[in-house]
Amino acid sequence: MAEEPTLRDREDGGFSVSGRSVEEIAWGVPAPPRSYWPARIAVLCAIALYLVLPDRLIPGPRYLIPSLEVVVLLAISLVVPHQTTIDFPARRFIAIVIIGIVSVANALNLGLLLYELLQGRVQNGRELIVSSLAIWLTNVIVFGLWYWELDRGGPYHRHQRSHREPDFLFPQMSTPGAGRPSWAPSFVDYLYVSLTNATAFSPTDTMPLTIRAKSLMGLQAIASLLTVAVVAARAVNILR
Repeated sequence: MAEEPTLRDREDGGFSVSGRSVEEIAWGVPAPPRSYWPARIAVLCAIALYLVLPDRLIPGPRYLIPSLEVVVLLAISLVVPHQTTIDFPARRFIAIVIIGIVSVANALNLGLLLYELLQGRVQNGRELIVSSLAIWLTNVIVFGLWYWELDRGGPYHRHQRSHREPDFLFPQMSTPGAGRPSWAPSFVDYLYVSLTNATAFSPTDTMPLTIRAKSLMGLQAIASLLTVAVVAARAVNILR
């Protein structure tokens, strides 16, 4: 029967959990093997949400940006190994490109929606609600992808003991015994961080540690606030 994780005193006055120091857990232990497919499926969901938007909220031809995203996604799916334990230097560049495309497209969608509202051209409340919800959900997806890609240098580098400092402090990293000693975040954990930040407009259980993480969470909170507070409020008024 496996030994349950326990909190033990160390000779130097610190603590350890099943042989691992609390400092090591807080820094972020090497991640177990993960698959890239959850992140790729998230990109497909973002593409589907983009196609839900009306034509006036889409810059240029309707299928231009989705086609570009699909081409890049196919390239990264066919060329790059599916497991995060395999190093492929070009993968990180391609991943940042596709996340950047989704981010810019969603920012343009939100900008066009706000412009239409300021011009008083939006009179269909149901269309406005659907559009704002699609933009908000894409916001959650795209920032979840950013957090997944940037934390500790990316999915592959999180497997290395010499990884960069953590960008996020998850509860399992700060509370001894709250998770397995070998616990490391998966894509779903980063997506949850994005969801709670977009909903509460601030961190909840997971704290940003670095300037880049705080900057990203701040940008996401602003975009979410504009979508929910301005767009959704206007939609309710129209429906009334």
